Amino acid sequence: MQNQSIRPFMLIGLMASFAMLGTALVFQYILYLEPCPLCSVQRAVVILLALVFFIAFIHAPDSSLGKRIYGFLLTLASLAGLVIAGRHTWLQHLPKDKIPECGPGLDFWMNNLPATDVIQKVFQGSGECAEVAWRFLSLSIPEWSIIVFLIFLFFSLKMFFTSH
Repeated sequence: MQNQSIRPFMLIGLMASFAMLGTALVFQYILYLEPCPLCSVQRAVVILLALVFFIAFIHAPDSSLGKRIYGFLLTLASLAGLVIAGRHTWLQHLPKDKIPECGPGLDFWMNNLPATDVIQKVFQGSGECAEVAWRFLSLSIPEWSIIVFLIFLFFSLKMFFTSH
């Protein structure tokens, strides 16, 4: 990525982020699969990625420092997505007797608990996060998310380390 514009790569990343968000909206509003707390946090990470891709696309820095900064930001967001999707996948693979109980939904938590408690409860996950409601090629939604976040991570690390 040295000596070339990052705009095409940022546009591809932005479009991939929009595709992920569009897919999530189809699952929610057409297939009626309500997002669990971990799904909602993964969506927030994808929105963050889309925002960084968009800003980098508009800015299109020529300097290696600018490219490395965007690579670093995309790496952080990709790692966050990987951790969350990994936790979600782990919950889905727990034995039935080890799955946490379902509790009130995310809306209840956000309206009735301090932010620190909400964050803790979201990352703990719940029984609803362990439910596998959809599969494609034998992979669940968070397992597909892991694949996409890994692609984003590979791309962002390449951008970070090869921008001279």
